[in-house]
Amino acid sequence: MVSSKFSVSDSSTLTGWFKSSYSGGGQGDCLEAAAGYVDVPIRDSKIPNGPALTFSADGWSSFVSAVKDGSINP
Repeated sequence: MVSSKFSVSDSSTLTGWFKSSYSGGGQGDCLEAAAGYVDVPIRDSKIPNGPALTFSADGWSSFVSAVKDGSINP
């Protein structure tokens, strides 16, 4: 697995991927996160062998909170 500080080149090398319960059905516009890692890997669900970006747990939590409360609109 080739990786850098903020990415993993082949996200299929990681396990525990899941889609948000808020993901729509069938559009394919979903992000997946993987559980069980110190940093949170995020990938495009349409490209399971593609790269993943990694975020600190605090950074990802802040982003998700901002989306939920409407502070940002991804």
